[in-house]
Amino acid sequence: MIDPKLKRALGQMIKGVQVVACTHDGVTRAYTSHWVTQVAFEEPIVMASISPKHDTHPLIAAAGWFTVSVCAGDQVGAGQYFSYPGRRFRYIADELLTTTDDGFPVLADCISWVRCETFERKPMADHELFFARVTHHGYGRLDEPPLVYSARHGWRIASQRARQPGESIRDQLLERLAAAGYESTPPTTVDDEE
Repeated sequence: MIDPKLKRALGQMIKGVQVVACTHDGVTRAYTSHWVTQVAFEEPIVMASISPKHDTHPLIAAAGWFTVSVCAGDQVGAGQYFSYPGRRFRYIADELLTTTDDGFPVLADCISWVRCETFERKPMADHELFFARVTHHGYGRLDEPPLVYSARHGWRIASQRARQPGESIRDQLLERLAAAGYESTPPTTVDDEE
């Protein structure tokens, strides 16, 4: 068990909220996650951390694929519903999911979604990491701010800008370089493109 002080420190992290879903042998299940992330820049690879205790895990393991829907800020109800094992609510809210033209289950009215093919799995202490390549994607309400979560702050809507429009931190740093007598255009690296 994680030390309570360490758990409090980790609880400060704010992460985007997604609904991860899969259909296998005619059964569809989904769960809410804030542990899905893009893990490569040059290739569309994501990593999802999935609890083997969740009823979605065996479907994803058997099917070898899953979808990830990015939740909009106004989808806290869907996020809350899928944060519990579906069996707890007897799967009563199937209207929250829709099916794409290709037959993939995604969160209705989400910001965007991706379908991912698993290529590697790594067991952890209480979760399993699924590494997957994005094979399909789609858009929903791209203009909506995303739903975010942290153990400290709970559910939040990420809509406030961290800097003012027109303010460029990069330009400020380049000015500092020039003022310090360095070349004002630093060499381009892969990190500059992110």
